[in-house]
Amino acid sequence: MDLNNLLTFMAVATLLVISPGPNGFLIAKTVPISGRKAGFANIWGFVVAFYVHGTLSILGISVILSKSSQAFFIFKMLGATYLVWIGLKAIASAFQGSSIEPDVKPNSNKASSLRVSFLEGLMTNVLNPKVSMFYLAAFPQFIPNTESPMSAYVLVTAHSMVNFVWFAIMVMILARVKTVTNSARFKAWLNSITGLVFIAFGTKLALMKND
Repeated sequence: MDLNNLLTFMAVATLLVISPGPNGFLIAKTVPISGRKAGFANIWGFVVAFYVHGTLSILGISVILSKSSQAFFIFKMLGATYLVWIGLKAIASAFQGSSIEPDVKPNSNKASSLRVSFLEGLMTNVLNPKVSMFYLAAFPQFIPNTESPMSAYVLVTAHSMVNFVWFAIMVMILARVKTVTNSARFKAWLNSITGLVFIAFGTKLALMKND
């Protein structure tokens, strides 16, 4: 693959990654409540989702989503429902956390927390048609027709690397200030804000048109 194409794609991917979106708010919610490892589990969920979308684009399934209004609507509503569900769950946790301090043994739910964090990161992106549309639009522009479709995985890997670096920095910063974010009041406030944000993202996704 041409180096100029790859660098241009990475520049576009960087702008996409650093722009405010569900991924950043998910990390901001996860790290103060579940810790640094859970934040990295979120990130690995993002990465796996990118490869899922990249594979779907290579196989042409994303074309079906872009051409079929019914398929796009179903996929879009699944993603919107999931984002709203995360938002409602966060708000419910805020109300519970503000009045009840759960009695949990240290590390007793660590594996479960990492699994849930990974799945949240994965599903937040797998069910986001914007990610699929990004790959569908990017591949024809950055991959010459003479190259194998499998070279598209170079772009997916580049996007994943940019994503991993950006959110890893975010996780480390949030983990550093955990003493500030460790209070029950802050966690309740954070859950309330991120819950509302996820509901807003879900609503925006539900209203998105397939242009």
